Amino acid sequence: MLKNKENTHILPKPSLESLENKAVWLAFVLLAIGLHVFEAALPSLGPWFKFGLANIMTLLALKYLGARAAFSLAIARVIMGSMFIGTLFTPTFFISLAGALSAAIVMIVLYKLLPRISLISLSLFAAIAHMSGQFVAVETWFIQQPALYYLLPPLLALSCISGWINGAIATYIWKRLKTEYL
Repeated sequence: MLKNKENTHILPKPSLESLENKAVWLAFVLLAIGLHVFEAALPSLGPWFKFGLANIMTLLALKYLGARAAFSLAIARVIMGSMFIGTLFTPTFFISLAGALSAAIVMIVLYKLLPRISLISLSLFAAIAHMSGQFVAVETWFIQQPALYYLLPPLLALSCISGWINGAIATYIWKRLKTEYL
């Protein structure tokens, strides 16, 4: 058994399941960061719009590890991804964080309320929440112009398309994980 520095308390060994879950979470985070960085290098289809590939990992974390893991993954990937691409604490970072938190909260709430909801449906709602959260952040902190919201409908339409695609990819990955590893 392990002892702390004062040798007064015996620390229990973590269970194998706990270690496996931490390893899976870390793998999901690393994949999400990689997708975040990859997407940053791609051209944008509009202001504040990317396909949201990293949200695939948030969906999988929610399904495999639960709400707390999904929420912490969303935060970790934005912070670490922003560090890698050099946008930490810039407006881009705060806009990205607002979108990621909005999407994660919507995913978690819907999953808790409707545990049989499909990953495609979760992804669609999360994509809408992500874009909406970004718009609220932009309007609140950076551009206080109501005309900004004229951009919202076409970007929400793109978000629905990307949300469906990401949900389909997450569903495919989840089915493969279930048959091969679970």
